[in-house]
Amino acid sequence: MTVVPGYIDLRLNMDFQTANVVESLKQAAGILEPNGLVMVLEPLNFRDHPGMFLSKSPQCYNICKAVNSPACKILFDIYHQQITEGNLIPNIEACWSEIAYFQIGDNPGRKEPTSGEINYKNIFKYIHDRKFDGILGMEHGNAKPEKEGELALINAYQEVDNF
Repeated sequence: MTVVPGYIDLRLNMDFQTANVVESLKQAAGILEPNGLVMVLEPLNFRDHPGMFLSKSPQCYNICKAVNSPACKILFDIYHQQITEGNLIPNIEACWSEIAYFQIGDNPGRKEPTSGEINYKNIFKYIHDRKFDGILGMEHGNAKPEKEGELALINAYQEVDNF
């Protein structure tokens, strides 16, 4: 399940907010873990979701490490992280042990791979070479409408997932 901790409280220091989030997630993990369930934390970008507490992959990684449970992992949304921090493959590498789910969407526009600036061929190769066995979610629209858009989507995935 996807978890977004909510908005930044400008009246409370970020370190205290982080401690509160970690404690809440530990409580949730204690319920989820014995049942084999996993919550994935999703950092959101500042442009589409201003003011959210969780926005960067290192922040999410630190929280997952502090919760220290297989029931609390990272949803690495490639679209969001391109906007927020870029440096995608090195950030994926640094967070690798905590990533359970990738969401796919190109930037700008949150459309299929090859419609924007993200080099999905390299990202997919990296993920494949690391033998990722989690979820890859297609969270995007199509750059073109109707059947033309569906065919462009299929072609885009064939182009970037060809190794």
